[in-house]
Amino acid sequence: MVENTGSLLDQIKDPSELRKLNVGQLPEVCNELRDFIIEEVSTNPGHFGASLGVVELTVALHYVFKTPYDLLVWDVGHQAYGHKILTGRKDIFHTNRKYKGISGFPKPSESIYDTFGVGHSSTSISAALGMAVAARLKEENDRKIVAIIGDGAMTGGMAFEGLNNAAVNKSDLLVILNDNNMAIDPNVGGMSNYLLNISKSQTYNRLKKDIWEGLGKLNGFGPKARRLVQKTENAIKSMLLKQSNLFEGLGFRYFGPVDGHDVVYLAEVLKSLSNIPGPKLLHVITKKGKGFKQAELRQTEYHAPGKFDKVTGELLDCECAVNKPPKFQNVFGHTMIELAEMNSRIVGITPAMPSGCSLNLMMEKMPNRTFDVGIAEQHAVTFSAGLAIQGMLPYCNIYSTFMQRAYDQVIHDVAIQNLQVIFCLDRGGLVGADGATHHGVFDLAYMRSIPNMIVSAPMDELELRHMMFTAQNENHGPFSIRYPRGCGCVIDWRQPMVAIPVGESRQLSEGSDLAILTIGTMGIPTRRVVKMLQKDGISAAHFDMRFVKPLDEKALHTIFRSYKQVVTIEDGVLQGGFGSAVLEFMADHQYNSELKRIGIPDKFIDHGTTEELYRDYGLDQQGIYQTIKALANKG
Repeated sequence: MVENTGSLLDQIKDPSELRKLNVGQLPEVCNELRDFIIEEVSTNPGHFGASLGVVELTVALHYVFKTPYDLLVWDVGHQAYGHKILTGRKDIFHTNRKYKGISGFPKPSESIYDTFGVGHSSTSISAALGMAVAARLKEENDRKIVAIIGDGAMTGGMAFEGLNNAAVNKSDLLVILNDNNMAIDPNVGGMSNYLLNISKSQTYNRLKKDIWEGLGKLNGFGPKARRLVQKTENAIKSMLLKQSNLFEGLGFRYFGPVDGHDVVYLAEVLKSLSNIPGPKLLHVITKKGKGFKQAELRQTEYHAPGKFDKVTGELLDCECAVNKPPKFQNVFGHTMIELAEMNSRIVGITPAMPSGCSLNLMMEKMPNRTFDVGIAEQHAVTFSAGLAIQGMLPYCNIYSTFMQRAYDQVIHDVAIQNLQVIFCLDRGGLVGADGATHHGVFDLAYMRSIPNMIVSAPMDELELRHMMFTAQNENHGPFSIRYPRGCGCVIDWRQPMVAIPVGESRQLSEGSDLAILTIGTMGIPTRRVVKMLQKDGISAAHFDMRFVKPLDEKALHTIFRSYKQVVTIEDGVLQGGFGSAVLEFMADHQYNSELKRIGIPDKFIDHGTTEELYRDYGLDQQGIYQTIKALANKG
């Protein structure tokens, strides 16, 4: 038994050390763990509120289950900081999300305790079921598999697919539903209301009390416990006549709801549940941001708050200050309101990201024309298609990395029918500290391969407004507009919107030595590079292409007839992206210019600041300058 002297957390180098404590010491471990997370994240920003909310659950899980042999599968991973700290990474946690440091999400290559790589939501049940079936096939009958999923992630269709299949497989799987009524923004929809009704049900709470108090009085899992469970199940079945239980209907044994902040009680519950075979679900009620007042009161803002004062809670980060360019997402949000006021057919759709994409601005003014559909990208796209086929004009805002989850719907439900759905892809390019699961580098390539799809990328905030206006000005069919997170370069962005001829580029500078073709915000550093090259006696023409599809073929013919050296620059993948489109054009028309493509190589990019990552791949101003200068000198 570990003596309770000094910091208990400092004595826990791995979960086996945690399991040496007596259960009465667990509340102190939780207090120390919560304080450590607050201390670290206040100075090294990351996902804050979610990890605070599951401190007790995390401690109880590692206390009861024999990790890493028993497998914990975290959904999304926003809430896994406590897990990382307890599994040998406390001393290096200061590197969390930093360049060359540990990942902000569970990552199997980083630790044996990270059982599955995550970053997107709703995957845990399917992955855990696969692990449970594998354990059964390998005759590892004593191995326990636990999926921990939030109520926000439970709104994703894949979670229901996993639940449905798990019941058929009858595998020994425990799903823990962490219910705090929050994703990043407050949860919406029928599932949220259903869980709220369960948590408030007096019948369920009386039943819960009988179950857990009864099991808590028993030593081990013997005949008395089995009879109690059977009695409880019979009570549930009779109660279903009055109140249906979705999880019971799917074939899970449902337990709860229980207090997710009583670590001693949680440990007792988990120990009892570990002896019950088959698929089962424990409903745990927690509070996002628990233990930090400001995070409890302002849960959306403190999901990932940046730097903050650990005492007062004052937020210290300000990405876009006064007299500096605004964030692209804020320009999107304000422009949506202007467009909707001009065109009554316009509606806005987002899968659980109203504040992140700034659609909340329109939601406040036009609540009947904005729709948060929950973490359900596939549904968001097909819902938009349904609106479009009935004459509405949906602007479907989905982060670039999350649009990958709805690729079939984009093709099958929108593009084949040539419907006028405007896809606004936020967070395009390298996004920084979230890493490989969140970089928005594939959209230019995967969107340009779809027939009927227009693929565009504005260079700055004003161009974003023009693109959004263009997309609704006439029926162009499916229209994709991608832009990055954060600030651009135009302070005076509230200028009148004008329609841009689809597929038309613009020439930003003239030059005689070579031509530089950029797409999206890569045009911003390139404009500065052109001036640097001029000082070296290199005359470069710069074209902001604006559209990957259709390409401005008229301009490209002129460029390849005029220049022997052509450079393409994009912050998307080189394979199949903008540069590939230009290369295909060059080959199809048998031009023999030397084409140099600058972009993201064929690999997954780890986390770091955007400045560090763009520098690594030669996409910062200096990297672009050096590459083009070397090419020009070679020529």
